[in-house]
Amino acid sequence: MVSAFEWYGSLLLLTGVAGSVSQRTDPLVPPAPEYAHSIRLDGDIILGGLFPVHARGERGAPCGELKKEKGIHRLEAMLFAIDLINKDPDLLPNVTLGARILDTCSRDTYALEQSLTFVQALIERDSTDVRCTSGEQPIFAKPDKIIGVIGAAASSVSIMVANILRLFKIPQISYASTAPELSDNTRYDFFSRVVPPDSYQAQAMLDIVTAMGWNYVSTLASEGNYGESGVEAFVQISRESGGVCIAQSLKIPREPRLGEFDKIILRLLETPHARAIVMFANEDDIRRVLDAAKRNNQTGHFLWVGSDSWGSKISPVVQQESVAEGAITILPKRASIEAFDRYFKSRSLSNNRRNVWFAEFWEENFGCKLGMHGKRPGSPKKCTGLEKVGRDSTYEQEGKVQFVMDAVYAMAHALHRMHRDLCSGYPGLCPRMSNIDGKELLGYIRNVSFNGSAKTLVVFNENGDAPGRYDIYQYQITNGSAEYRIIGHWTDQLHLNMNAMQWASRDSSMPASVCSLPCQTGERKKVVKGVPCCWHCERCEGYHYQASEFTCQLCPYEQRPDQNRTSCQPIPIIKLEWHSPWAVVPVFIAILGILATTFVVVTFVRYNDTPIVRASGREMSYVLLTGIFLCYVTTFPMIAEPGVAVCSFRRIFLGLGMCFSYAALLTKTNRIHRIFEQGKQSVAAPRFISPASQLVITFSLISVQLMGVFVWFVADPPHTVVDYGEQRTQDPENARGVLKCDISDLSLICSLGYSILLMVTCTVYAIKTRGVPETFNEAKPIGFTMYTTCIIWLAFIPIFFGTAQSAERMYIQTTTLTVSLSLSASVSLGMLYMPKVYIIILHPEQNVPKRKRSFKAIVTAATMTNKLSQLASERPNGEVKTELCESSTYF
Repeated sequence: MVSAFEWYGSLLLLTGVAGSVSQRTDPLVPPAPEYAHSIRLDGDIILGGLFPVHARGERGAPCGELKKEKGIHRLEAMLFAIDLINKDPDLLPNVTLGARILDTCSRDTYALEQSLTFVQALIERDSTDVRCTSGEQPIFAKPDKIIGVIGAAASSVSIMVANILRLFKIPQISYASTAPELSDNTRYDFFSRVVPPDSYQAQAMLDIVTAMGWNYVSTLASEGNYGESGVEAFVQISRESGGVCIAQSLKIPREPRLGEFDKIILRLLETPHARAIVMFANEDDIRRVLDAAKRNNQTGHFLWVGSDSWGSKISPVVQQESVAEGAITILPKRASIEAFDRYFKSRSLSNNRRNVWFAEFWEENFGCKLGMHGKRPGSPKKCTGLEKVGRDSTYEQEGKVQFVMDAVYAMAHALHRMHRDLCSGYPGLCPRMSNIDGKELLGYIRNVSFNGSAKTLVVFNENGDAPGRYDIYQYQITNGSAEYRIIGHWTDQLHLNMNAMQWASRDSSMPASVCSLPCQTGERKKVVKGVPCCWHCERCEGYHYQASEFTCQLCPYEQRPDQNRTSCQPIPIIKLEWHSPWAVVPVFIAILGILATTFVVVTFVRYNDTPIVRASGREMSYVLLTGIFLCYVTTFPMIAEPGVAVCSFRRIFLGLGMCFSYAALLTKTNRIHRIFEQGKQSVAAPRFISPASQLVITFSLISVQLMGVFVWFVADPPHTVVDYGEQRTQDPENARGVLKCDISDLSLICSLGYSILLMVTCTVYAIKTRGVPETFNEAKPIGFTMYTTCIIWLAFIPIFFGTAQSAERMYIQTTTLTVSLSLSASVSLGMLYMPKVYIIILHPEQNVPKRKRSFKAIVTAATMTNKLSQLASERPNGEVKTELCESSTYF
């Protein structure tokens, strides 16, 4: 015996395959074949519905296995929404909505065939050639007129159906199709959707990738409108933004061959730095891609970024939790509708006759078999009919339920406004709405604005698109439990909680997906041609700094790069410091020289009237000692910090001390030379040998130097400069600007040149007078002084000018110049005056007057060397040296 329940279940299964059930049809009566594979609800206004109740069939079959969530949940959501609207006294009062719901079997061509049902009422039938066997006119059943369609789910199905619906001006509202192609209002002008298009989704995914710092990613798309259009939108937006490069764009075929997904993984590994994979793929392809990654031991390598087809679904990640960990997915913002949960959990075989696929769902959901016609052959148990959804099976509301209900409500609100405008105050449908114009209804649809089932605003833009509102999820594993967690949202812009993110490595740092690591500060990017996200880092060398991400620029001459080479900073300015070893030595020598010179001057002043001092030529000695003193003093302005006053003193003293010294010595040697040359010819004294004449000659020579300095002051007033070239080393860190006076090497030579000319001339006269007996004059000490001085200055020239390119130029040249001045002064002081001071201080017995000699006798003695030597040996004081001078003691 077959129980009544088993017989009823079998009947439902049969009608699900070969018929449908009308809301007002006896369940025991087989349905009319014209409504095969569909649900029909009577109503004043009939809405069409397209749902993927079954998956795509294999081996040529149009339909495959039942889809419990995507098919049955969404279908029931439309039925539930129609029930709510029909019960709502404020929405379409006295107007009943009906439905004609078809199964698309997730195949666009099959859906196109099914959707022809929607346009039957609009096709005129030619019955002139049709006759009944009795000869009477045939009577055709009048098909339902569909005024609008809810669906479809897949973008490829919606595109196929939209092409035919627009021909008959039937508005269409999709609850799940997101392909950007459908935003083309010129081709799909009767299409609208309550979900945002993938162009928004692509922008949101690009914002996510950018926020992660991933600029080198690969894309993976399922072949078809959804996948290809989504990737195309992502690539286009990323190209326009310029911040993200696409390493590879791979496509999953509709009918993948064996090993196809392993090949895809290996292809993705060809660009190992592109770890982020942006996926627009259906959940079956997602599952197989994750499985292939797991087989190839790539767990943790790829950073998945999934579109709404992945969303927060469990099916793609079942048994592949580890390889999917860290995946970031996106899903249109949604909410679970509690009223629908209560409705669906209350559904049973007895109270849900209108759903012709519900018995099949019952078997699938509870894993049992209904009667002899059950679709689960070999099932271990039979259905009792007492099973309950959510109690005896797992239940979770499908994500698009909210959007299905919003789509139905959008159609209802449009009809309500249309009824209010066309049938004002008329109960039920007025004659003006008996034949609803699709284009007019479309205008009402595009202008609806209401709070949807999740209390979010439902509106459409000019292209029929809903605003972009997404939740951002990450698939995380915590303490062995895997789940999707909301980590942010996107509404025109991204809001992401980085602290809520978790990665497989358990590392707090963000994993990288970049072609090239960011350049360090002070380095510029040298972009690889054709791949703007790949580059080589080149350091800004020398005095260049990083002006931008891609360029290095030369700092201004007086500046150098800072430590990070991101900007320029002033080059430090240095000067010769008093505590520097380069200054300490010349200052020490100068101080000793000044003390010694002062001691000599004081000694000479104190013993001014003694024979030694008088014989030395007091006036010329004081001039010479002044020059020696100035040579020592010159060290101090040469080392002091440059300023206008210091630079002025440098110009004045630089050659003045030498000029004083060598002008006095030149005058003395010239006088000796003239006296003895004159003595060879006559006994008459030469002109200008008196002390006054000698001073006039000396100061005349000095005035030339002073005149040159004066002209220099007028032509080029003294001022300071900072020389950045002197210590501009290859390493900018060691670069220094040297604060100095504006005295060029040429100016220095000109300033010292006159003094050197005097020195050379004096040396020449010293050579000429070398034969004069030392008993009578200082010719030989002066000669030794000049020879030594010439050696000093000959050594000075190569040292001074040979270090012109040295980084220590300022120190070497200043020290060389000051030491040379001090040494030349010391030579003069030591050879000409220290012996005299020695006699004055330690041997005063030798500092006594000598007998007078006539000028004639002196000249005669000068011309008779042998006699002079004999006379010298006969002199009472023996070794005392005297100089021919204008002294009353001798002349």
